[in-house]
Amino acid sequence: MTLFHTLILLTIFKAEPLNPGDHTRNLTVEGRERNYLVHIPPKYNSKKPTPVVLAFHGGGANAANMVAFSGLNKKSDEAGFIVIYPSGTGRLEKVLSFNGGNCCAYAMSNKIDDVEFTRKILDDISKSANIDSKRVFATGISNGGILCYLLASELSDRIAAIAPVSGPMGTSTCKPKRPVSVIHFHGTADENAPFNGGKGKGQSGTDFYSVEHSINAWVKANGCKNDPTVLILPEKVKDGTTVTRKSYGSGKDNTEVVLIEIKGGGHTWPGQEPRLKALGKSTKNISANDLMWEFFQKHPMK
Repeated sequence: MTLFHTLILLTIFKAEPLNPGDHTRNLTVEGRERNYLVHIPPKYNSKKPTPVVLAFHGGGANAANMVAFSGLNKKSDEAGFIVIYPSGTGRLEKVLSFNGGNCCAYAMSNKIDDVEFTRKILDDISKSANIDSKRVFATGISNGGILCYLLASELSDRIAAIAPVSGPMGTSTCKPKRPVSVIHFHGTADENAPFNGGKGKGQSGTDFYSVEHSINAWVKANGCKNDPTVLILPEKVKDGTTVTRKSYGSGKDNTEVVLIEIKGGGHTWPGQEPRLKALGKSTKNISANDLMWEFFQKHPMK
C-alpha cells in the first residue's frame, strides 16, 4: 500500500478530533439519520483514555432537554468524563422516544433498533475522542432508564454499568453476556412509572414492570446475594422525602445491584429541581449524579 492510499484511509476512518465543549454529531443507522450531543469536559486530555457516560432522555423529550434535566454537564466538568446525549426518534422533531422493549411510543411502534444506534454512537465517538472502552456507562430517565436495562442485557460487551432513574426494565428477562452492575433510582410516589408497576399517569398503553422485577432479574443475572444490605441514608433536608439504599453484593466479577429507594419521591432526577411540578418531588437528600459516578468508578468492565 502506498503512502497516498494510507493517508486516504486515515482520512476516511479518523474524524476530526473533538476539543472541550459541546458538539452535535450525526450518523446514519438503518438508513435513518440520527444524532447525539457530546459534552467534552475542560480537563479532557486526548492522550488519556477517558470514561464515557451515555445519558438517555425520557419519552416525549429530547437530548437538549436531558442536558438541563440531569445536570450531568456540571458533574462531567468536575469528574472529567465525557457525557453523550443521544436523540430518540419521533414524528415531531423535539418529541422523541427510545425503544426499550415494552416502551415507548414511536420508537417502540416502529421497532427502532436503539441498541444498534448506541453501538454506532460508540463506534463514531471513538474516531474523534480517546474513550476508555472499559469505562462506558449508561444512565437515563424514565424511557431512557428503560433503554439502559436493554443495553445492559444486549450490549454488555460495550456497557460496563448502568444507572436507570425512574425507569424499570422493559422486558420480562435479561440475558447479558457478562455481568453488569446496576444502580437504580426510583421514587415510591412516582405516578408516571409506578414503583410497583402497572399503568402510569400520562403513559398511553405501557404496563410497566415493577422496580422489584427489575432488581430481582439483575440480582439473578449477576449472581448476587438475595438478601440486601439495607442502609437508611441521612436526612439532610426536610423536603418530605427519605432515602434507603439496598445493596445486593458479591456478584460475579465483583458486580452488585443497588436500589436507591426514595420514599415520597416522584418522576424526577434526585438532586435536581424538577422541570415540572406535576412530576412530583425531587429529593435533595442525595445527588443521583454523585452517587452514580461513585458507583461507576467502582465498576469498570473487567
